[in-house]
Amino acid sequence: MDFVKLTHENIENEHICCAIANNKDIQVMSKKNWLKDRLDEGLVFLKCDVRGKCFIEYIPAEFAWAPIEADGYMYINCLWVSGQFKGHGYSTWLLDKCIEDAKEKGKKGLVILSSKKKMGFLSDPKYMKYKGFEKVDTASPYFELMYLPFDKSADKPCFKKSVHTHENIPKGFALYYTNQCPFTAKYVPIIESMAKERGADFQGIHIDTKEKAQNAPSPFTTYSLFYDGELVTHEILSEKKFEKILESKSMQTD
Repeated sequence: MDFVKLTHENIENEHICCAIANNKDIQVMSKKNWLKDRLDEGLVFLKCDVRGKCFIEYIPAEFAWAPIEADGYMYINCLWVSGQFKGHGYSTWLLDKCIEDAKEKGKKGLVILSSKKKMGFLSDPKYMKYKGFEKVDTASPYFELMYLPFDKSADKPCFKKSVHTHENIPKGFALYYTNQCPFTAKYVPIIESMAKERGADFQGIHIDTKEKAQNAPSPFTTYSLFYDGELVTHEILSEKKFEKILESKSMQTD
């Protein structure tokens, strides 16, 4: 199978793998615009030459949209191989290319966001451990920072203090999100509208700069929904799932 690396020259015509076929879809356009700004910061998006989910996306940790201390490391935003592409060694190939690239660029190692158990939108901890990654830090309620050092004497990465101190999060629902995932362009407006229709106390907080992302209250800046300062979910919600959350919080306050 052939592989493609996104560039300013080919990004408009390439499929970006996230289950949306139409390049003119607002979700695809949102993600591609985000990617364009990151390419000059060293972001690499390497994918199989297919219309499916088989890719790796990584960036020097200094430019990562994540609240971490990991200078000198490479941060993996996403490693996603699914459907018919699973079981063919593509995950290993993509990860090996990332390792090779990071070493050539003189990085200390790789960093990736995971969790206590396998969860949507986060790397599979079992697989990452199998590939030699180690847990290096944790953040409530289930986030784990994992790393693969090239030199065991290198400084260890860690989460920033912002993920542990939530006193500045607005009361009620507070949704922190970026354009890093295409799905936020569609589903954030949907739940904002649902919250408004039901009179729920809701605030959408668009993280639109690296600086904001690096000081965010959640390790997963792409999408994190809080309620009264406590994380409800990092998984992008459909209408039905958010409806259940609205109902549960209404019952708690009745």
